[in-house]
Amino acid sequence: MEAGEKSFPSFHSLQILIFISLMLCNLAFVKANVSNPLPFQREFNEFRPLYYCERCLAGKVQDTASATGVSNYPDEQDIDIIATYSDTSGAIRISRVKMRDLSASWVWENPMDVHHDQSTSSETVVDSFQYGIRSGENAEHYIDGHQDGRIPYLYNSSMSPVKRMRQIARKERRDLRTAQLIQQDKETDNQMAEAAIERSKSLDTSVKRKYNIWRRDFVHPHSDSILKLMQDQMIMAKAYASIAKSKNESELYNALMAHSNASQSAIGEAHSDAELHPSALDQAKAMGHILSRAKDKLYDCDIVARTFRAMVQSTEDKVTAMKKKTAFLIQLAAKTIPKRLQCLPLQLAADYYMQGYYSKPDLDKEKLEDPSLYHYAIFSDNVLATSVVVNSTVLHAKEPEKHVFHVVTDKLNFAAMRMWFIVNPPMKATIQVENIDDFKWLNSSYCSVLRQLESARTKEYYFKVNHPTTVSAGEDNLKYRNPKYLSMLNHLRFYLPEVYPKLDKILFLDDDIVVQKDLTPLWSVDLQGMVNGAVETCKESFHRFDKYLNFSNPKISENFDPNACGWAFGMNIFDLKEWKKRNITGIYHRWQDMNEDRTLWKLGSLPPGLITFYNLTYPLDRGWHVLGLGYDPALNQSEIENAAVIHYNGNYKPWLDLAVSKYNSYWSRYVMFDNHYLQFCNIRQ
Repeated sequence: MEAGEKSFPSFHSLQILIFISLMLCNLAFVKANVSNPLPFQREFNEFRPLYYCERCLAGKVQDTASATGVSNYPDEQDIDIIATYSDTSGAIRISRVKMRDLSASWVWENPMDVHHDQSTSSETVVDSFQYGIRSGENAEHYIDGHQDGRIPYLYNSSMSPVKRMRQIARKERRDLRTAQLIQQDKETDNQMAEAAIERSKSLDTSVKRKYNIWRRDFVHPHSDSILKLMQDQMIMAKAYASIAKSKNESELYNALMAHSNASQSAIGEAHSDAELHPSALDQAKAMGHILSRAKDKLYDCDIVARTFRAMVQSTEDKVTAMKKKTAFLIQLAAKTIPKRLQCLPLQLAADYYMQGYYSKPDLDKEKLEDPSLYHYAIFSDNVLATSVVVNSTVLHAKEPEKHVFHVVTDKLNFAAMRMWFIVNPPMKATIQVENIDDFKWLNSSYCSVLRQLESARTKEYYFKVNHPTTVSAGEDNLKYRNPKYLSMLNHLRFYLPEVYPKLDKILFLDDDIVVQKDLTPLWSVDLQGMVNGAVETCKESFHRFDKYLNFSNPKISENFDPNACGWAFGMNIFDLKEWKKRNITGIYHRWQDMNEDRTLWKLGSLPPGLITFYNLTYPLDRGWHVLGLGYDPALNQSEIENAAVIHYNGNYKPWLDLAVSKYNSYWSRYVMFDNHYLQFCNIRQ
């Protein structure tokens, strides 16, 4: 044995493949942690046991430094064990060792019981691993062995407890996220199902083939092919009927007209094939036969072309006539006061005089002239509209007792206006109603507009006293024949310092506006030396100076920029001190006198306002004033709802039947429909 020991070199840095041949006893063994100076045993320190057992680990806890060790079979202490292996040069070497020199961690195995004991050995290995994880022993050794490139006896032996816990937490997070996604999918499916059910409730299933969940345009690519065919057939029938009549083909003419009338009846109000009468297809076939006969008998390229040109010209003339009639009727409807609105001022005026309200003394003038309060100017002859302006303003005011309304109306509506606010006083606010005829200083010698309106030439132009009032005669100036353009109430805004001489600032409001927010911050706006604070209305090329003024006239082109941005009358904060300093009323008079022949602008108050306050207007934020509710049905809904003031400028006033229905609610919510005067005059929501 001593001679054999000296022949073994050291193999600490080499990888050695050990083939252990258990001769004699058929014993298999692997590395044990022995402290034996034999070179053979030092070589085997580089390897790990194939089967790891709990007893081996327990042996490591105890003192295993003894060289003798304890055998699994004490009676066989002197058994010789022969091992064969190859060295670094590839030579086969043999070594002999006694059983007593082995450590207690070496395991005996019977080759006949390998399959029988395999499960038991595996369980032993797992238990040993779990024990090693708990005790923390040899963890570093296992990791190092794996990093060196050797194959560990158990894969999980390299995983620390912390890493194991992270792996478990990661798996739990994945399971939780999976459950959440599944739940979201279920909720989405439920929402889609509920939406489909709600959508299906609005469908009219009584009419077949007419409605669909999707747009009707995409139900069928040719959903109106029969309808279009029949319409084309009617055009061709009219053309051939005209030719047949000119050639005295009375039988063919009567047949074409009869089929044309039948096709018109079959079409009716249909907009697609699904809405056609069931007999429409048969009628289209019958029309096709008669058109084929007409083509064979009457077709001539030149004659048919001339006929179509005549039909196009006739249609264009009809369209032009209809446009004129529509414009006339819209203007007429805008100027005409409905019967229920005529009833309201009549009833109020009657009660005003019959019940003695005319003798009621005026309000305290101290509040009416106190410049520290918030003052409003409203010039109107419409009682209902003025009441909405006052109600909406007071309702949103934070301190209504500090708000004073100055209403000026004409002589005809003065009693009704005063009666309304006597019996329906605004909450805590102060209101003054005045008659414009009481302003004795406002006469034709001082006011240019009054002097012009009294001239014969103006009456001839705007009233057509020597000509019948027809659509064609009033086409050019139909818009300007609206009484509001000829009313002095419309031009009174240019005389605010004369009407309210003791005020410093005043907010001008039209009677077709609705207030939706507190307006008191407007009195704190720094106008930076300007006279007028207003919202600009220009959008790209629209509502600029060249839209309102005649820039072909040198008086206009030399003084103003055609691309200057216009602004809105309807909600304007005026600095009356700056007004007086700059003599704004004098500027207005000068330009009004130059326009006596109406060559600078037509009638109205906005063009002279643009000129008078040119370079003297401070632009307010657009959120203060949104316009267009009286003519534009496509305004942004969120802008309307967020605006401080909305303006029904245009012909479609909210108190008329012409009003845009989707804008009615913004105005009607401030109408006192439960008032007995409104109920008596049948003014309902």
